[in-house]
Formats: sequence, C-alpha cells, structure tokens
Amino acid sequence: MSDVAERKRIRFWASTSDKHSLVEDAQAVVAGSMLASLGVVLLSGGGLLTGGVVGVAFLLHYATGLSFGLLFFLANMPFYYLALRRLGLAFTIKTFCAVALTSVLSEYLPHLIVLQNVNPIIAALFGGLTVAAGMLALFRHRTSLGGFGILALYLQDRFGIRAGLAQLAFDCTVLVSAFFVATPFIILCSILGALVMNLVIAVNHRNDRYIAM
Repeated sequence: MSDVAERKRIRFWASTSDKHSLVEDAQAVVAGSMLASLGVVLLSGGGLLTGGVVGVAFLLHYATGLSFGLLFFLANMPFYYLALRRLGLAFTIKTFCAVALTSVLSEYLPHLIVLQNVNPIIAALFGGLTVAAGMLALFRHRTSLGGFGILALYLQDRFGIRAGLAQLAFDCTVLVSAFFVATPFIILCSILGALVMNLVIAVNHRNDRYIAM
C-alpha cells in the first residue's frame, strides 16, 4: 500500500486528540440530525415555535401550511455562501448534509412517531433539550444546522461571542414575530424552549474546552 493510500485510510478511520476521522464526522452528522429532528417533532407536537431558521420555517409552516422540511431546507440556502467563505468547504458540506437529513427526518418522523396531547411546557423542556443535544453533537464536529447557527459559530470564531448567546439573541428576534401566529401562552412556552436550548449550548460548547476539528 502506498503512503498516500495509507494516509487516506488512517484519515478515514483514525482520529487524534485534535482531529476527528471521517467516520466520526459522519456519525455525528447522522446522530445530531436525528436528535434535532426528534426535538422538532416534540416542539411541533406541543404547537410550539422556536428561534433561528428552524423558527422561521415553523412560522412559515404555520402561516402557509407548506411542508416544514422543505421550508427549513430552502431557508438555509442563503447562509451557505457565508459558511463557504468564512468556515471552509468541509464545514459547508457537513452542514448541508445535516440540514438535508434533518429536513427529511422532520418531514417523515411525525408519521412514524405520533404524539397526541403533548403539554406545551413539556414540549418546550424536552424539545429544547433534545434539539440542543443534536446541535452540540454537530458543533463539536464543526457542523451546524445552518442558518443562524452558521452565523453564531462565525461570531464565536471571529469575535469570541458564545455561540449559544448569539443564537439566543437571534432566536428572541424570531420569536417576537410569533405573536402573529400563536397565543401568548404558546409564545411563552416557545421562549422557554428557546432558553433551554440555547443555555444548554452556551454552557456546554466552548472552543477553549473542546478543540477537536
């Protein structure tokens, strides 16, 4: 086996303390997307919204009745340019895959996991936590769910602003728009879910604690 082939084999399987293997990146994209889409199902089961591009897709879905998965996928398209320019080709490709998989799973999971009478507060707590777990899995492999997540990671890398706190600011902006499509109680529960999601990310995702690429 040539040296080049051996290096490719090692890169595919092996990892180091500061470098993930391709297999590790792939499982993170799949696992993170599965967790995020499950969180979306929980939030949707409680009739809640959330922030970020997921929240934008929810708003458009509730307002128009169009597919959430399709809207989520399309809403992310403008952000790939920033990802490619600022965060690199590998990040962009992995993020595109995560967004596409989350879009597909979010579209079909409600037909496979039927939730009835989901308490909005429970949906906020468990849905926000589950989405956060999925995003953490993606963030730690230099991936995101696109949209404001790309911008939040860029701000953290460029200016040292915590990704979770930046995401929280974006989410609050989106949630203000929810007053046009939801009741005050649902909006309060949605804000609770956004707080849970972003505080979990802010506490658990720091570049100085987790440096693997």
